[in-house]
Formats: sequence, structure tokens, C-alpha cells
Amino acid sequence: MWPLYLVALIIILPTFLAYRWKNPTCNGRLPPGSMGLPLVGETLQFFSPNTSDDISPFIKHRIKRYGSIFKTNLVGRPVVVSTDPDLNYFIFQQEGQVFQSWYPDTFTEIFGRQNVGSLHGFMYKYLKNMVLSLFGPESLKKMLSEVEHAACTSLQHWSSQDTVELKEATATMIFDFTAKKLISYDSKNSSENLRENFVAFIQGLISFPLDLPGTAYHKCLQGRKRAMKMLKKMLEERKAKPRKEQSDFFDYVVEELKKEGTILTEAIALDLMFVLLFASFETTSLAITYAIKVLSHNPLVLKQLQEEHESILKRRKDPNSGVTWKEYKSMTYTFQVNTEYITSFLVYYSMFSSSLFPYVYNLIFQVHDDLQFINETVRLANIAPGIFRKALREINFKGYTIPAGWAVMVCPPAVHLSPAKYQDPLSFNPSRWEGIELNGATRQFMAFGGGMRFCVGADFTKVQMAVFIHCLVTKYRWNPIKGGNIIRTPGLQFPDGFHVQMIKKDQSNQESEHHNLETKILPRYGRKLH
Repeated sequence: MWPLYLVALIIILPTFLAYRWKNPTCNGRLPPGSMGLPLVGETLQFFSPNTSDDISPFIKHRIKRYGSIFKTNLVGRPVVVSTDPDLNYFIFQQEGQVFQSWYPDTFTEIFGRQNVGSLHGFMYKYLKNMVLSLFGPESLKKMLSEVEHAACTSLQHWSSQDTVELKEATATMIFDFTAKKLISYDSKNSSENLRENFVAFIQGLISFPLDLPGTAYHKCLQGRKRAMKMLKKMLEERKAKPRKEQSDFFDYVVEELKKEGTILTEAIALDLMFVLLFASFETTSLAITYAIKVLSHNPLVLKQLQEEHESILKRRKDPNSGVTWKEYKSMTYTFQVNTEYITSFLVYYSMFSSSLFPYVYNLIFQVHDDLQFINETVRLANIAPGIFRKALREINFKGYTIPAGWAVMVCPPAVHLSPAKYQDPLSFNPSRWEGIELNGATRQFMAFGGGMRFCVGADFTKVQMAVFIHCLVTKYRWNPIKGGNIIRTPGLQFPDGFHVQMIKKDQSNQESEHHNLETKILPRYGRKLH
């Protein structure tokens, strides 16, 4: 008789578990949606490649079928996806009370269990203030000339080559600069290649989280392991031979570790250093590459950028002097073209391949009017498909129940590409930001996150982008050679790179370029940038 019971159990139990998987229980009414296959959920569909700038098919199809709030399951975790501006705003405003920052186990494996994105409360604020000591506005004012020098030196070097792959080249430029500021690392004088380990790490980020030898995810973890070993060695050397004066972030960390009763540990400091190095160069290099790609197809926008930056040069008493903070803050049109893209990327990596930690926006978002080119770039680029939180208690919103413990994914692309808010949302139009003052995230714009957590490096990124654009459009022109195609899986990538020829301007070709714009290009597009 018992074999019959065993057979019945084998048949009934999987059926029962599959039913429970597809029909999770709660005290109220769950949002509509599908939980996908047992264990896997809808993870594979979420990762499906998309080659357009539009909302991903995964999100778009579900909005059409279920509405602006729906449920799914990603990497074995039940998730409520919100494309509703009101729910998004509520989630950001209730950080720490109703929701808290959450990342899946794959994220903590990649970025460390003590990474800043997984910390809360006082420790999070403590680390945020540490980072702002280096990347806050006052520090950036002093850093401006160094950023300009790095950009000009790199552009000069690229112009001596037949072609340059822009994504890789800008990543190298920014990594070298940031590593020098953070840990005084100089790749030219080091026997070990720190960035090489980050490259291996990044190549596995945009991959399914399967930790088996030979898989991209496994290589990602190995890259992190090697990078952390190098950072640990550098920190130990600095602790053994501390400097009299603080000159980089490692010096600051060493002093903090010495303090009696400090809450900072070596493990937290190393995880923070790893995240900062990754965030600084990968996100910004993608932003710059995307910005130059769209400029290559928008001559009217390029002309307006050139006019803004050339007018800065004309107003200088000394034409050979560098960019000042006042000049940086005057780049009104520049900032209108670049900002929206960056947050999307940071947010995307917070789930699966994950960049980072969002930080307090209103502490770092100092530029109010300077947001046209940067804003429009990041609005369209949308590198991050979601910002993740976890419900601390059961929530009822617009007739739906979000159970305690469930993950919630805010979807910025669905907001940034909404025709209800943005006319012709897929068109690149920096002028749509003219006269709009952004003092923080809004219901319709959340490129840097929102609420208590926002990208602490946003100002640092904007400085690098704006200064690089300034050096580029005033001294160089470029010809796209090959590549430039994008793919989202779901984060933004350039699978074939973006190869360009960088050409230094002289007075004659500047005049010729201006003549071509006036007589050939502008008549085809119309005189105004609309």
C-alpha cells in the first residue's frame, strides 16, 4: 500500500508547490501579474536583450496587460514592479520607515556583504559623509583643474591614433583619475594592473548569476576577489607607513580606523573602496559614450553646445586659463543634455549586475539651471531598469496589497519615456528642459534615484562629463568609424564599442565647420532646436 502513497505524494506535492508558487497568498489583493516558472520566475524574460531606447519589452508588455503596478518573480524573489509615478514617489519618501534598500544575494556576493548599498541607518549616513568628504562640491571645486587636465591629455593622445574605442578609452581615463584620488594608484608605476581585474568583474556583471567555472558570473566573482586582494594589500601598506598629511581617501580611512570606538571596519572600508572605483569609471564612461553617440546624430544640438562653450572661451581674460567653477556653473545647455542617463545605470546594477548605491540627492544636486544636455542624455539612456526596495510591513496602495518582505522595483524608464509626460519621448530634445528647475527627484524624473538615497557621486559625474564635453567641442571634432550600437540586457551596453576618429581643430577647420553648419546642415534641419 505504501508504494501507492509514495506515488501519490510524488504527484501531488510538486503540483501543490507549483500552485502555491503561481498563487502566493496575502491578506489583501495582490497586484495582477505572473510569477513565472518555479524557482526561475520570469528572470530569463527580464534579461532578454533589447536593442532600442524604448521601454523594455518585458515591462512594456506587462504594463499593457496588467497596468502600471504588477507582480513578478526575479531570481526566485517575489517582486512588485511599479511604473506608477505616485507609488514611486511614495516608496522614495518612505525610505527607512515602510521600505528599505534591498539587493538580492547575487548583489551582495558581487559587491560584498558590507557594501554601502546593503547598510542602513547610522552606518549608511556615516559612510555617505565619508564619501562626500572627497566628492562633495567643495572638494570638486579644488579638483576641477585636475579633471580638465586628465580630459585634455587623453583627447590629445587619442587624436594621435587612427581610431579610438570611446567606451574603453574614457573608462581608462576616468579609472586612472579616480584611482589616483582615492588610493594614489598609478598604473604606469605599478607592477599589478588593478583595472584589469575590474574589467573581468564588469564582463560578468551583465550575466545570469550562475557561479560555475567558465561562466561569466564566475569570472566576475574572481575579478572581484583579485581586486579586493590588491586593495587589501595597499591598505595594509598604508597602515604600516601612514602619511603625515591626508592626500587621498585611503589616508582618511586609515585615520578613521585609528579612532577609538570607531564603527568603521577594514572590511567595510574595502567594500566601499571597491564600489567607489567601479561606480566612478563604469557609469561615467557609459554616459560620455552615449552622449557623444547622440551628438553624432544631432548636429543642431552639437552646434548649440559648441556655441555655449566657445562663448566661455571668448569671455576669458586669459584664453589659456582653465575652466573655473563659475564657468562650470554657467554651462546651462550642457547640463540640460546629460543627467538622466547616469542614474538609470546605477540603479540597474543594484539588482543583477549591479552598480551601486543611491545616495541623498538634495545634498549633491547643487546645479539647478544647468540641466539640459545632461538631463536629456540620461533620460533617454536609462541604463538602469529598476531601483529596488523591500517592504518592511504590509502596504495597501490603490487597492493593491504589497506583503511585508516582498521586493519592490521602481522602473524609471517607464516614467522617463512616458508620452503622457514627455512629448515625443524617444526623440533627443535637450530644449525640453529649458526653464525647468530640478531640486531633486520628482514623480516624473528620477535619474539619480530619490528620497533618502541618491547617488553621492552625481556631482562628480557631472563635473567629469561637463569638463570633458567642454574640452571636446572646443578643441576637437570626431568622425564615427564603426560600432555605436546599443543593447540592453537590461542594462545599457555597447557590444561592438564605439570607434571614432578624434581630430584636433585648428582655426581654419573651425571656420570651415561653422560654415558647413550654417550653409548645409542647418537648412536641412531648420534653424531652431525643437
